[in-house]
Amino acid sequence: MDAQKRRTAIAVALERAQTPVSATALAKEFAVSRQIIVGDIALLRAAGADITATPRGYIIPRSATGLKRTLATRHSAEEMEAELNAMVDQGCTVLDVTVDHPIYGQLTGPLNLSNRYEVGQFLARCREEEASPLSLLTEGIHLHTVLCPDEGAFARVQDTLRSLGILLDGNA
Repeated sequence: MDAQKRRTAIAVALERAQTPVSATALAKEFAVSRQIIVGDIALLRAAGADITATPRGYIIPRSATGLKRTLATRHSAEEMEAELNAMVDQGCTVLDVTVDHPIYGQLTGPLNLSNRYEVGQFLARCREEEASPLSLLTEGIHLHTVLCPDEGAFARVQDTLRSLGILLDGNA
């Protein structure tokens, strides 16, 4: 398979995928190196493909259904699991994390976490890579964009985060 056909096949595979697909899995599927896949993804993006890199792999964003809201929180790295689980336990998807860096401005990392299993995978990867959360750049202050099925779920997330002492709002 030539490079252009492979890139087309990668785009089709990502379009069909319901969950993120790692570069390693794509490399295995197309019998090339992981680095070739990373380059192919870069070329697909440069050509206009809407491909997002998440901690679990590449995904083509789907049209979101539900309520998209933003939460401001502050906590230590040790409290990250409780924070993320508080959101997914109410049926919400944690779309991303954003910090305001003093040099680079707004930095956003896609997460796309919808359940405790995905939260666990994300945290395990952080430990394996010895990666620090973005929130450590801003003394724990950060934003999350969440997609919730309804206002009730969002209110429950706020209540839970407030009870954990990590929600930043006028009521804290």
